[in-house]
Amino acid sequence: MSVIIQAEQAPEPVGLYPHARRVGSLLFLSGVGPRQKGSQTIPGVTLDEYQNVVRYDIAKQCHSVFANVRTILEVAGSSWEKLVDVTVFLTNMKSDFPIFNRIYGDYFKTNQPCRTTCEVNCLPTPIAIELKCIATLD
Repeated sequence: MSVIIQAEQAPEPVGLYPHARRVGSLLFLSGVGPRQKGSQTIPGVTLDEYQNVVRYDIAKQCHSVFANVRTILEVAGSSWEKLVDVTVFLTNMKSDFPIFNRIYGDYFKTNQPCRTTCEVNCLPTPIAIELKCIATLD
């Protein structure tokens, strides 16, 4: 059995996909970024008149993306502690990974899911980080 989950409290997806899908006792989250609910605002991002990133604060984006993931997990009936796998996409591994890794460690002191971190050329909106997660529901 598969159940689609849309979390009204989380930022709207940027495409035609759900926030998450429940399959048995597993919860699969679509890619989650740091945007704020109800707007295109990205914490810590300054854009120019052509919507190009002038500067960004990876720490603010990390905190925001973790909050968005937590919201989706809780709406779906799971929790932060039930995360079992996290795939992280960064647009600038060299400068952002040390900051991200430190903040990640603060959020995952007790629960330590498997993790893969990779650099991508860009993401669909002017964000510097996106998470793809798997959690349990039991």
